[in-house]
Amino acid sequence: MFESLSDRLNGVFDRLRGRGALSEQDVRDAMREVRVALLEADVALPVARDFINRVTERAIGQEVLKSVTPGQQVIKIVNDELVDMLGGQDSDGEASPLHLNVSPPAVIMMVGLQGSGKTTSTAKIAKLLRDKQGKKPMMASLDVNRPAAQEQLAVLGEQAGVATLPIVQGQQPVDIARRALESAKLQNVDVLLLDTAGRLHVDEALMAEMKAVAGVSTPAEVLLVVDSLTGQDAVNVAQSFSDEVPLTGVVLTRMDGDARGGAALSMRAVTGKPIKFAGTGEKLDAIERFHPARVADRILGMGDVVSLVEKAAETIDAQDAEELAKKMMAGKFDMNDLRKQLQQMQNMGGLGMLAGMMPGLKKAKAAMANADMDDKVLTHMDAIIGSMTKKERTHPQLLNAKRKKRVAAGSGTSVQEVNKILKMHQEMGRAMKQIKKMGGLKGLASMFGGGGGLPGGMGGGGGMPGLPGGGAGGLPPDLQNLLNKK
Repeated sequence: MFESLSDRLNGVFDRLRGRGALSEQDVRDAMREVRVALLEADVALPVARDFINRVTERAIGQEVLKSVTPGQQVIKIVNDELVDMLGGQDSDGEASPLHLNVSPPAVIMMVGLQGSGKTTSTAKIAKLLRDKQGKKPMMASLDVNRPAAQEQLAVLGEQAGVATLPIVQGQQPVDIARRALESAKLQNVDVLLLDTAGRLHVDEALMAEMKAVAGVSTPAEVLLVVDSLTGQDAVNVAQSFSDEVPLTGVVLTRMDGDARGGAALSMRAVTGKPIKFAGTGEKLDAIERFHPARVADRILGMGDVVSLVEKAAETIDAQDAEELAKKMMAGKFDMNDLRKQLQQMQNMGGLGMLAGMMPGLKKAKAAMANADMDDKVLTHMDAIIGSMTKKERTHPQLLNAKRKKRVAAGSGTSVQEVNKILKMHQEMGRAMKQIKKMGGLKGLASMFGGGGGLPGGMGGGGGMPGLPGGGAGGLPPDLQNLLNKK
Protein backbone atom coordinates (compact mmCIF):
# COMPACT_ATOMS: atom_id res chain seq x y z
CA MET A 1 0.00 0.00 0.00
CA PHE A 2 2.81 2.42 0.87
CA GLU A 3 5.07 1.39 -2.05
CA SER A 4 5.18 4.77 -3.82
CA LEU A 5 5.64 6.77 -0.61
CA SER A 6 8.26 4.35 0.66
CA ASP A 7 10.25 4.56 -2.59
CA ARG A 8 10.19 8.37 -2.55
CA LEU A 9 11.26 8.61 1.08
CA ASN A 10 14.04 6.07 0.65
CA GLY A 11 15.37 8.06 -2.31
CA VAL A 12 15.57 11.16 -0.09
CA PHE A 13 17.22 9.27 2.77
CA ASP A 14 19.76 7.54 0.51
CA ARG A 15 21.05 10.97 -0.47
CA LEU A 16 21.21 12.06 3.19
CA ARG A 17 23.12 8.93 4.19
CA GLY A 18 25.75 9.62 1.56
CA ARG A 19 26.83 12.87 3.21
CA GLY A 20 29.29 13.16 6.06
CA ALA A 21 27.74 16.37 7.40
CA LEU A 22 24.42 18.16 6.92
CA SER A 23 23.77 21.87 6.82
CA GLU A 24 20.46 23.42 7.79
CA GLN A 25 19.73 23.98 4.10
CA ASP A 26 20.35 20.28 3.34
CA VAL A 27 17.74 19.35 5.95
CA ARG A 28 15.21 21.87 4.65
CA ASP A 29 15.69 20.68 1.06
CA ALA A 30 15.16 17.08 2.15
CA MET A 31 12.04 17.99 4.12
CA ARG A 32 10.64 19.80 1.07
CA GLU A 33 10.92 16.53 -0.88
CA VAL A 34 9.34 14.60 2.00
CA ARG A 35 6.41 17.05 2.04
CA VAL A 36 5.86 16.57 -1.71
CA ALA A 37 5.98 12.77 -1.21
CA LEU A 38 3.36 12.96 1.56
CA LEU A 39 1.04 15.15 -0.50
CA GLU A 40 1.39 12.83 -3.50
CA ALA A 41 0.47 9.96 -1.17
CA ASP A 42 -2.83 11.77 -0.51
CA VAL A 43 -2.01 12.80 3.07
CA ALA A 44 -4.25 15.65 4.24
CA LEU A 45 -2.51 19.01 3.76
CA PRO A 46 -2.75 20.16 7.43
CA VAL A 47 -1.42 16.79 8.60
CA ALA A 48 1.51 16.91 6.14
CA ARG A 49 2.31 20.50 7.10
CA ASP A 50 2.34 19.76 10.85
CA PHE A 51 4.46 16.66 10.29
CA ILE A 52 7.09 18.53 8.28
CA ASN A 53 7.19 21.39 10.80
CA ARG A 54 7.80 19.00 13.71
CA VAL A 55 10.50 17.03 11.87
CA THR A 56 12.26 20.15 10.63
CA GLU A 57 12.28 21.72 14.08
CA ARG A 58 13.96 18.64 15.53
CA ALA A 59 16.22 17.94 12.53
CA ILE A 60 17.88 21.39 12.42
CA GLY A 61 18.67 21.17 16.11
CA GLN A 62 22.04 20.33 17.60
CA GLU A 63 21.22 16.60 17.84
CA VAL A 64 21.45 16.28 14.04
CA LEU A 65 23.84 18.91 12.78
CA LYS A 66 26.53 17.85 15.25
CA SER A 67 25.77 14.13 15.07
CA VAL A 68 28.38 11.63 13.92
CA THR A 69 25.80 10.12 11.53
CA PRO A 70 23.47 13.04 10.72
CA GLY A 71 21.66 11.20 7.90
CA GLN A 72 20.68 8.32 10.19
CA GLN A 73 19.66 10.78 12.88
CA VAL A 74 17.22 12.51 10.50
CA ILE A 75 15.76 9.12 9.54
CA LYS A 76 15.26 8.30 13.23
CA ILE A 77 13.44 11.61 13.77
CA VAL A 78 11.19 10.95 10.75
CA ASN A 79 10.50 7.46 12.07
CA ASP A 80 9.58 8.79 15.53
CA GLU A 81 7.24 11.38 14.03
CA LEU A 82 5.64 8.80 11.71
CA VAL A 83 4.89 6.59 14.72
CA ASP A 84 3.43 9.63 16.46
CA MET A 85 1.29 10.45 13.40
CA LEU A 86 -0.01 6.90 13.15
CA GLY A 87 -0.43 6.20 16.84
CA GLY A 88 -0.63 9.47 18.74
CA GLN A 89 1.34 10.95 21.63
CA ASP A 90 0.07 8.40 24.12
CA SER A 91 1.07 5.42 21.99
CA ASP A 92 4.21 3.36 22.41
CA GLY A 93 3.93 2.17 18.83
CA GLU A 94 2.01 -0.96 19.75
CA ALA A 95 -1.49 -1.89 18.63
CA SER A 96 -4.34 -0.13 20.40
CA PRO A 97 -6.38 -2.85 22.18
CA LEU A 98 -10.15 -3.26 22.21
CA HIS A 99 -11.62 -2.17 25.54
CA LEU A 100 -13.80 -5.15 26.42
CA ASN A 101 -13.39 -5.16 30.22
CA VAL A 102 -17.05 -4.43 30.86
CA SER A 103 -19.96 -6.48 32.11
CA PRO A 104 -20.65 -9.02 29.34
CA PRO A 105 -21.69 -8.88 26.65
CA ALA A 106 -19.27 -6.15 25.54
CA VAL A 107 -20.88 -4.50 22.52
CA ILE A 108 -18.81 -3.53 19.48
CA MET A 109 -20.78 -1.32 17.12
CA MET A 110 -19.52 -1.27 13.53
CA VAL A 111 -20.32 1.88 11.55
CA GLY A 112 -19.38 3.24 8.14
CA LEU A 113 -20.57 3.94 4.63
CA GLN A 114 -22.02 1.28 2.37
CA GLY A 115 -19.37 -0.63 0.45
CA SER A 116 -16.55 0.05 2.90
CA GLY A 117 -16.27 -3.63 3.92
CA LYS A 118 -18.18 -3.29 7.20
CA THR A 119 -19.94 -6.67 7.16
CA THR A 120 -16.80 -8.61 6.21
CA SER A 121 -14.76 -6.72 8.83
CA THR A 122 -17.36 -7.61 11.46
CA ALA A 123 -16.90 -11.32 10.72
CA LYS A 124 -13.10 -10.97 10.62
CA ILE A 125 -12.94 -9.29 14.04
CA ALA A 126 -15.35 -11.85 15.51
CA LYS A 127 -13.18 -14.70 14.21
CA LEU A 128 -10.02 -13.01 15.54
CA LEU A 129 -11.59 -12.57 19.00
CA ARG A 130 -12.60 -16.24 19.05
CA ASP A 131 -9.33 -17.66 17.71
CA LYS A 132 -6.76 -15.35 19.32
CA GLN A 133 -8.40 -14.22 22.56
CA GLY A 134 -10.64 -17.18 23.37
CA LYS A 135 -13.77 -15.03 23.46
CA LYS A 136 -17.28 -16.21 22.68
CA PRO A 137 -18.58 -13.71 20.11
CA MET A 138 -21.96 -13.30 18.45
CA MET A 139 -22.88 -11.14 15.47
CA ALA A 140 -26.11 -9.36 14.57
CA SER A 141 -26.93 -7.51 11.36
CA LEU A 142 -28.92 -4.30 11.76
CA ASP A 143 -28.85 -3.52 8.06
CA VAL A 144 -32.44 -3.73 6.87
CA ASN A 145 -31.90 -1.51 3.83
CA ARG A 146 -29.34 -3.35 1.70
CA PRO A 147 -30.79 -6.47 0.04
CA ALA A 148 -29.52 -9.73 1.57
CA ALA A 149 -27.23 -7.88 4.02
CA GLN A 150 -28.47 -9.95 6.96
CA GLU A 151 -28.13 -13.17 4.97
CA GLN A 152 -24.56 -12.19 4.04
CA LEU A 153 -23.56 -11.88 7.71
CA ALA A 154 -25.21 -15.23 8.46
CA VAL A 155 -23.14 -16.91 5.72
CA LEU A 156 -19.93 -15.25 6.97
CA GLY A 157 -20.77 -16.34 10.51
CA GLU A 158 -21.11 -19.94 9.34
CA GLN A 159 -17.74 -19.73 7.56
CA ALA A 160 -16.04 -18.16 10.58
CA GLY A 161 -17.67 -20.49 13.09
CA VAL A 162 -19.34 -17.58 14.91
CA ALA A 163 -22.98 -17.50 16.00
CA THR A 164 -25.28 -14.94 14.36
CA LEU A 165 -28.64 -13.61 15.53
CA PRO A 166 -31.55 -15.32 13.71
CA ILE A 167 -33.20 -13.08 11.13
CA VAL A 168 -36.73 -11.80 11.81
CA GLN A 169 -38.16 -10.19 8.69
CA GLY A 170 -39.55 -6.68 9.07
CA GLN A 171 -37.87 -5.92 12.40
CA GLN A 172 -36.24 -2.48 12.70
CA PRO A 173 -32.60 -1.83 13.72
CA VAL A 174 -33.28 -0.65 17.29
CA ASP A 175 -35.53 -3.66 17.95
CA ILE A 176 -32.90 -5.99 16.46
CA ALA A 177 -30.28 -4.48 18.77
CA ARG A 178 -32.51 -5.08 21.83
CA ARG A 179 -33.17 -8.69 20.77
CA ALA A 180 -29.45 -9.24 20.13
CA LEU A 181 -28.58 -8.03 23.64
CA GLU A 182 -31.16 -10.31 25.26
CA SER A 183 -29.99 -13.30 23.18
CA ALA A 184 -26.32 -12.60 23.97
CA LYS A 185 -27.04 -12.51 27.71
CA LEU A 186 -28.99 -15.78 27.57
CA GLN A 187 -26.16 -17.51 25.67
CA ASN A 188 -23.37 -16.15 27.91
CA VAL A 189 -21.76 -14.34 24.97
CA ASP A 190 -18.59 -12.36 25.74
CA VAL A 191 -18.69 -9.95 22.79
CA LEU A 192 -21.67 -8.85 20.68
CA LEU A 193 -20.82 -7.27 17.33
CA LEU A 194 -23.54 -5.09 15.77
CA ASP A 195 -23.19 -4.59 12.01
CA THR A 196 -25.11 -1.36 11.41
CA ALA A 197 -26.54 -0.14 8.12
CA GLY A 198 -24.54 2.09 5.80
CA ARG A 199 -25.46 4.67 3.20
CA LEU A 200 -23.82 5.89 0.02
CA HIS A 201 -23.08 9.16 1.82
CA VAL A 202 -23.37 10.65 5.31
CA ASP A 203 -26.93 11.87 5.97
CA GLU A 204 -29.22 12.73 8.89
CA ALA A 205 -31.19 9.47 8.70
CA LEU A 206 -28.00 7.40 8.98
CA MET A 207 -26.73 9.35 11.99
CA ALA A 208 -30.11 9.31 13.75
CA GLU A 209 -30.30 5.51 13.35
CA MET A 210 -26.78 5.02 14.73
CA LYS A 211 -27.45 7.26 17.72
CA ALA A 212 -30.65 5.33 18.49
CA VAL A 213 -28.82 1.98 18.30
CA ALA A 214 -26.00 3.31 20.49
CA GLY A 215 -28.56 4.53 23.03
CA VAL A 216 -30.08 1.04 23.31
CA SER A 217 -26.86 -1.03 23.26
CA THR A 218 -24.37 1.22 25.13
CA PRO A 219 -21.37 0.01 23.06
CA ALA A 220 -17.93 -0.42 24.62
CA GLU A 221 -16.39 0.18 21.19
CA VAL A 222 -17.68 2.11 18.17
CA LEU A 223 -15.44 1.22 15.23
CA LEU A 224 -15.57 3.21 12.01
CA VAL A 225 -14.82 1.08 8.93
CA VAL A 226 -13.31 3.00 6.03
CA ASP A 227 -11.97 1.84 2.68
CA SER A 228 -8.36 2.98 2.33
CA LEU A 229 -8.71 2.96 -1.48
CA THR A 230 -11.01 6.00 -1.28
CA GLY A 231 -7.96 8.08 -0.35
CA GLN A 232 -8.59 11.62 0.82
CA ASP A 233 -12.36 11.08 0.85
CA ALA A 234 -11.90 8.43 3.56
CA VAL A 235 -10.51 11.18 5.79
CA ASN A 236 -13.55 13.37 5.08
CA VAL A 237 -15.90 10.47 5.93
CA ALA A 238 -14.02 9.82 9.17
CA GLN A 239 -14.31 13.49 10.11
CA SER A 240 -18.08 13.45 9.47
CA PHE A 241 -18.64 10.36 11.61
CA SER A 242 -16.37 11.53 14.45
CA ASP A 243 -18.40 14.76 14.66
CA GLU A 244 -21.66 12.82 15.13
CA VAL A 245 -20.85 9.45 16.74
CA PRO A 246 -18.60 8.76 19.78
CA LEU A 247 -15.98 6.77 17.85
CA THR A 248 -13.40 4.74 19.75
CA GLY A 249 -11.35 3.49 16.83
CA VAL A 250 -10.95 2.98 13.09
CA VAL A 251 -10.76 -0.14 10.90
CA LEU A 252 -8.97 0.38 7.57
CA THR A 253 -9.95 -2.11 4.86
CA ARG A 254 -8.07 -3.07 1.69
CA MET A 255 -4.66 -2.19 3.13
CA ASP A 256 -3.26 -4.75 0.68
CA GLY A 257 -4.43 -2.70 -2.29
CA ASP A 258 -2.59 -0.09 -4.34
CA ALA A 259 -3.85 2.91 -2.36
CA ARG A 260 -1.26 5.61 -1.77
CA GLY A 261 -1.54 5.40 2.01
CA GLY A 262 -2.75 8.93 2.73
CA ALA A 263 -5.88 7.74 4.52
CA ALA A 264 -3.89 5.67 7.01
CA LEU A 265 -1.42 8.48 7.67
CA SER A 266 -4.13 11.12 8.12
CA MET A 267 -6.78 9.16 10.01
CA ARG A 268 -5.39 9.46 13.53
CA ALA A 269 -4.62 13.16 13.20
CA VAL A 270 -8.08 13.97 11.80
CA THR A 271 -10.26 11.86 14.11
CA GLY A 272 -8.06 11.72 17.20
CA LYS A 273 -8.95 8.01 17.39
CA PRO A 274 -6.50 5.11 16.92
CA ILE A 275 -6.51 2.76 13.94
CA LYS A 276 -7.21 -0.58 15.62
CA PHE A 277 -7.35 -3.02 12.72
CA ALA A 278 -6.20 -3.25 9.11
CA GLY A 279 -7.84 -5.54 6.58
CA THR A 280 -5.19 -7.19 4.41
CA GLY A 281 -7.19 -9.42 2.07
CA GLU A 282 -10.48 -11.11 1.26
CA LYS A 283 -10.16 -14.16 3.52
CA LEU A 284 -11.69 -14.10 7.00
CA ASP A 285 -8.29 -14.36 8.67
CA ALA A 286 -6.86 -11.50 6.58
CA ILE A 287 -7.01 -8.88 9.30
CA GLU A 288 -4.31 -7.71 11.69
CA ARG A 289 -3.96 -5.34 14.59
CA PHE A 290 -2.56 -1.99 13.51
CA HIS A 291 0.90 -1.43 15.03
CA PRO A 292 2.04 2.18 14.34
CA ALA A 293 5.74 1.41 14.91
CA ARG A 294 5.69 -1.58 12.56
CA VAL A 295 3.85 0.34 9.83
CA ALA A 296 6.34 3.23 10.17
CA ASP A 297 9.22 0.75 9.79
CA ARG A 298 7.65 -0.66 6.61
CA ILE A 299 7.18 2.82 5.13
CA LEU A 300 10.85 3.68 5.77
CA GLY A 301 12.08 0.38 4.30
CA MET A 302 13.21 -1.00 7.67
CA GLY A 303 11.07 -4.11 7.36
CA ASP A 304 8.80 -5.63 9.98
CA VAL A 305 10.53 -8.62 11.51
CA VAL A 306 8.15 -8.87 14.49
CA SER A 307 5.10 -9.29 12.23
CA LEU A 308 7.06 -11.73 10.07
CA VAL A 309 7.93 -13.88 13.10
CA GLU A 310 4.30 -13.75 14.30
CA LYS A 311 3.06 -14.80 10.87
CA ALA A 312 5.61 -17.61 10.76
CA ALA A 313 4.51 -18.82 14.21
CA GLU A 314 0.90 -18.95 13.00
CA THR A 315 1.59 -20.80 9.75
CA ILE A 316 4.54 -23.09 10.52
CA ASP A 317 4.05 -26.20 12.62
CA ALA A 318 6.84 -26.38 15.22
CA GLN A 319 7.13 -30.18 15.03
CA ASP A 320 7.36 -30.13 11.22
CA ALA A 321 10.03 -27.42 11.40
CA GLU A 322 12.08 -29.43 13.89
CA GLU A 323 11.87 -32.60 11.80
CA LEU A 324 12.83 -30.66 8.67
CA ALA A 325 15.84 -29.10 10.43
CA LYS A 326 17.05 -32.55 11.47
CA LYS A 327 16.64 -33.89 7.91
CA MET A 328 18.48 -30.92 6.41
CA MET A 329 21.37 -31.26 8.84
CA ALA A 330 21.54 -34.98 8.03
CA GLY A 331 21.61 -34.22 4.28
CA LYS A 332 18.22 -35.90 3.65
CA PHE A 333 16.41 -32.90 2.19
CA ASP A 334 14.17 -34.20 -0.66
CA MET A 335 11.64 -32.63 -3.04
CA ASN A 336 8.76 -33.24 -0.60
CA ASP A 337 10.57 -31.05 1.94
CA LEU A 338 11.22 -28.36 -0.67
CA ARG A 339 7.52 -28.42 -1.56
CA LYS A 340 6.57 -27.90 2.09
CA GLN A 341 8.87 -24.87 2.22
CA LEU A 342 7.30 -23.37 -0.89
CA GLN A 343 3.79 -23.91 0.50
CA GLN A 344 4.75 -22.26 3.80
CA MET A 345 6.06 -19.25 1.90
CA GLN A 346 2.73 -18.99 0.08
CA ASN A 347 0.81 -19.29 3.37
CA MET A 348 2.89 -16.46 4.83
CA GLY A 349 1.97 -14.12 1.99
CA GLY A 350 4.36 -14.95 -0.83
CA LEU A 351 7.76 -13.72 -1.95
CA GLY A 352 6.88 -10.04 -2.21
CA MET A 353 5.40 -9.84 1.28
CA LEU A 354 8.35 -11.67 2.83
CA ALA A 355 10.91 -9.45 1.08
CA GLY A 356 8.98 -6.33 2.10
CA MET A 357 9.02 -7.33 5.77
CA MET A 358 12.73 -8.12 5.98
CA PRO A 359 15.08 -5.25 6.91
CA GLY A 360 17.29 -4.07 4.07
CA LEU A 361 15.45 -6.09 1.40
CA LYS A 362 13.52 -3.22 -0.15
CA LYS A 363 15.81 -3.26 -3.18
CA ALA A 364 15.58 -7.03 -3.37
CA LYS A 365 11.80 -6.74 -3.62
CA ALA A 366 12.16 -4.24 -6.47
CA ALA A 367 14.65 -6.53 -8.21
CA MET A 368 12.18 -9.42 -7.94
CA ALA A 369 9.44 -7.27 -9.47
CA ASN A 370 11.71 -6.19 -12.37
CA ALA A 371 12.58 -9.83 -13.04
CA ASP A 372 8.86 -10.79 -13.13
CA MET A 373 9.51 -12.96 -10.10
CA ASP A 374 6.10 -12.87 -8.45
CA ASP A 375 4.17 -15.44 -6.45
CA LYS A 376 3.34 -17.34 -9.66
CA VAL A 377 6.90 -18.66 -9.45
CA LEU A 378 5.97 -20.51 -6.24
CA THR A 379 2.82 -21.90 -7.87
CA HIS A 380 4.80 -23.14 -10.89
CA MET A 381 7.39 -24.78 -8.63
CA ASP A 382 4.65 -26.51 -6.66
CA ALA A 383 3.06 -27.76 -9.89
CA ILE A 384 6.42 -29.15 -11.08
CA ILE A 385 6.98 -31.09 -7.84
CA GLY A 386 3.34 -32.25 -7.89
CA SER A 387 3.88 -33.74 -11.37
CA MET A 388 6.68 -35.98 -10.11
CA THR A 389 6.03 -39.51 -8.89
CA LYS A 390 6.38 -40.33 -5.21
CA LYS A 391 9.65 -42.11 -5.93
CA GLU A 392 11.01 -39.16 -7.95
CA ARG A 393 10.21 -36.70 -5.17
CA THR A 394 12.11 -38.85 -2.68
CA HIS A 395 15.01 -39.54 -5.09
CA PRO A 396 15.32 -36.54 -7.49
CA GLN A 397 18.45 -38.07 -9.06
CA LEU A 398 16.11 -40.47 -10.93
CA LEU A 399 14.90 -37.61 -13.13
CA ASN A 400 16.52 -38.25 -16.49
CA ALA A 401 15.73 -36.38 -19.73
CA LYS A 402 12.65 -38.50 -20.51
CA ARG A 403 11.20 -38.09 -17.00
CA LYS A 404 11.86 -34.34 -17.05
CA LYS A 405 9.85 -34.00 -20.29
CA ARG A 406 6.96 -35.85 -18.65
CA VAL A 407 7.10 -33.65 -15.54
CA ALA A 408 7.23 -30.48 -17.66
CA ALA A 409 4.23 -31.58 -19.72
CA GLY A 410 2.28 -32.55 -16.62
CA SER A 411 2.90 -29.21 -14.91
CA GLY A 412 2.46 -26.99 -17.97
CA THR A 413 6.04 -25.75 -17.70
CA SER A 414 9.29 -26.29 -19.60
CA VAL A 415 12.21 -28.66 -19.09
CA GLN A 416 14.35 -25.59 -18.30
CA GLU A 417 12.06 -24.74 -15.37
CA VAL A 418 12.23 -28.34 -14.15
CA ASN A 419 16.02 -28.12 -14.28
CA LYS A 420 15.96 -24.87 -12.30
CA ILE A 421 14.02 -26.36 -9.41
CA LEU A 422 16.26 -29.44 -9.39
CA LYS A 423 19.31 -27.20 -9.29
CA MET A 424 17.75 -25.20 -6.44
CA HIS A 425 17.22 -28.43 -4.51
CA GLN A 426 20.84 -29.51 -5.11
CA GLU A 427 22.24 -26.13 -4.01
CA MET A 428 20.10 -26.11 -0.86
CA GLY A 429 21.46 -29.54 -0.04
CA ARG A 430 25.05 -28.39 -0.60
CA ALA A 431 24.44 -25.24 1.44
CA MET A 432 23.11 -27.29 4.35
CA LYS A 433 26.23 -29.49 4.24
CA GLN A 434 28.43 -26.39 4.37
CA ILE A 435 26.45 -25.01 7.31
CA LYS A 436 26.86 -28.36 9.06
CA LYS A 437 30.64 -28.15 8.57
CA MET A 438 30.59 -24.66 10.13
CA GLY A 439 28.97 -25.98 13.29
CA GLY A 440 25.30 -26.09 12.32
CA LEU A 441 22.84 -23.28 12.96
CA LYS A 442 25.02 -21.79 15.74
CA GLY A 443 27.82 -21.41 13.24
CA LEU A 444 25.43 -19.71 10.82
CA ALA A 445 24.36 -17.26 13.56
CA SER A 446 27.99 -16.41 14.34
CA MET A 447 28.54 -15.71 10.65
CA PHE A 448 25.93 -12.91 10.94
CA GLY A 449 27.97 -11.17 13.64
CA GLY A 450 27.66 -13.49 16.64
CA GLY A 451 25.00 -11.43 18.34
CA GLY A 452 22.05 -13.13 16.75
CA GLY A 453 20.89 -9.82 15.29
CA LEU A 454 19.94 -9.16 11.70
CA PRO A 455 22.66 -7.89 9.40
CA GLY A 456 22.47 -4.16 8.92
CA GLY A 457 20.27 -3.74 12.00
CA MET A 458 16.98 -1.94 11.78
CA GLY A 459 18.43 1.27 10.45
CA GLY A 460 17.68 0.44 6.85
CA GLY A 461 21.26 1.02 5.81
CA GLY A 462 22.33 -2.61 5.85
CA GLY A 463 20.80 -5.63 4.26
CA MET A 464 20.96 -9.36 3.91
CA PRO A 465 24.26 -10.50 2.40
CA GLY A 466 24.08 -11.75 -1.14
CA LEU A 467 20.77 -10.06 -1.97
CA PRO A 468 20.33 -6.93 -4.09
CA GLY A 469 21.00 -3.95 -1.87
CA GLY A 470 22.59 -6.11 0.81
CA GLY A 471 25.97 -5.82 2.41
CA ALA A 472 29.14 -7.67 1.60
CA GLY A 473 28.46 -10.60 3.85
CA GLY A 474 30.20 -13.93 4.10
CA LEU A 475 27.54 -16.46 3.08
CA PRO A 476 28.77 -19.71 1.55
CA PRO A 477 28.89 -19.23 -2.28
CA ASP A 478 26.21 -21.85 -2.97
CA LEU A 479 23.77 -20.34 -0.47
CA GLN A 480 24.53 -16.84 -1.74
CA ASN A 481 23.88 -17.97 -5.34
CA LEU A 482 20.64 -19.63 -4.26
CA LEU A 483 19.37 -16.45 -2.62
CA ASN A 484 20.25 -14.44 -5.72
CA LYS A 485 18.69 -16.94 -8.10
CA LYS A 486 15.31 -16.50 -9.73
